[in-house]
Amino acid sequence: MEKKNNSNLYSKRLSREIKDRANRLLIFPEMGKKVDFENIRVISIEHFSLFYEIAKNKIIIISFWDNRRNPKKLLKLLRNN
Repeated sequence: MEKKNNSNLYSKRLSREIKDRANRLLIFPEMGKKVDFENIRVISIEHFSLFYEIAKNKIIIISFWDNRRNPKKLLKLLRNN
């Protein structure tokens, strides 16, 4: 990402935000919004979406999606899960 914006500050900030949200998910697994696919939830992190599933004592990350991408590809990915 450094080549795109001539700095790694954005990458570091985004990485910290992702880790922070993942840690919150461990404490509050149901904080994400339910989506139209069974047992899948989503949280937003800037222009990204983290799709996950709650399974017994763990969180399974299904996709870390850039919301600027083609949503049809996301639907295909979620249907195949």
